[in-house]
Amino acid sequence: MITATATTMLRRNWNCATLYSRLVNSSSPHNFTHLRSSFSSSNLHLSSSVSTSKSTDLLSFVRHYGNCYSELSKARLSLLVVATSGTGFVLGSGGAVDLSMLSYTCLGTMMVAASASTLNQVFEIKNDAIMRRTSQRPLPAGRITIPHAVAWASSVGLAGTALLATQTNMLAAGLAASNLILYSFVYTPLKQIHPVNTWVGAVVGAIPPLLGWAAASGDISLNSLILPAALYFWQIPHFMALAYMCRDDYAAGGFKMYSLADPSGRKTALVAMRNSIYLIPLGFLAYDWGVTSGWFCLESTALTLAISAAAFSFYRDRTKERARRMFHASLLYLPVFMAGLLVHRRTDNQQFLEVNAKGFVESSSSVETPEIDDKNGNQKIKGRHRNRARPPVAYASVAPFPFLPAPSYDVV
Repeated sequence: MITATATTMLRRNWNCATLYSRLVNSSSPHNFTHLRSSFSSSNLHLSSSVSTSKSTDLLSFVRHYGNCYSELSKARLSLLVVATSGTGFVLGSGGAVDLSMLSYTCLGTMMVAASASTLNQVFEIKNDAIMRRTSQRPLPAGRITIPHAVAWASSVGLAGTALLATQTNMLAAGLAASNLILYSFVYTPLKQIHPVNTWVGAVVGAIPPLLGWAAASGDISLNSLILPAALYFWQIPHFMALAYMCRDDYAAGGFKMYSLADPSGRKTALVAMRNSIYLIPLGFLAYDWGVTSGWFCLESTALTLAISAAAFSFYRDRTKERARRMFHASLLYLPVFMAGLLVHRRTDNQQFLEVNAKGFVESSSSVETPEIDDKNGNQKIKGRHRNRARPPVAYASVAPFPFLPAPSYDVV
């Protein structure tokens, strides 16, 4: 018994001595430094991990809401609206284009268009949840709340309208605000009531180029209606093709599209073809009204005949494949038409030179060459006699320059 107890005590003493020696050795400067460096590196690693996690969370946050705002704003559609507004601004500028005002116009248009698209999705959240192609939008998918979307739409809409009012003019701002109201509170609810919503939507799409023209020139003239008219008539075949391709989806969502009351698709195709033909005179009107040169007539006519042929093909064979072809033809038509307007547009200087040249030709054509007898009456010679037209220099002798001598117009 005593021997066993003594053996146990010796083992305990040996373990204590071993532990003590390890502690003493670990307290040496080298080992202490090693422990401190290990602790510091652990803290640094933990701190860097926390900061990396925070930056990753912030990046995910920004990416999430950036994607939500982009989808709510229908970024690609809004960019198309901006392109039409910018084209209208360049056409309305006449001569040199004010790039800073063009930038403000495009930015304000983008913000107002984003607001209108967001409000459209707020009002149609239940319909979008039913439709297959819209069920993954931010609101029906629950990626963003309705109050958040309304706050986003209100802020960008007011900011865009204020930007246009302060940096361009009140006419452009008024057109932007009225288009926002028309799209959000007239066109959007009308989609669930009557098929006339397509024509109201065409009016909405025709206003942005008018907005751009008004921002550049400060008024609305007959010349400014070329591009809005093109957009109005273009949107009908564009939407008719889309409504025919997606009519099952529209029916499930409760939207009253024109194609839903036309099972055969004949009326839908006929409306698309008729409005495509309406586009033909626009090239000639653009030239006749002094917006573009004569080359645009040929290009516009060829382009319009192409989309009319696609519409006629859809009318003859009413299938989704032909409707898709017409839809793609409409997507090609608009940018080419606007590019042609910009390439062949006539500036104020060009119009001024053409008017002066025309006046010079008319003045030259008014010269008469009567035959008169010489002193002996035997020989007839041709003399030159100019009509007493008032040349441009005559205006220099009237106010505000009454001190200049009146010019003499007699030619011997």
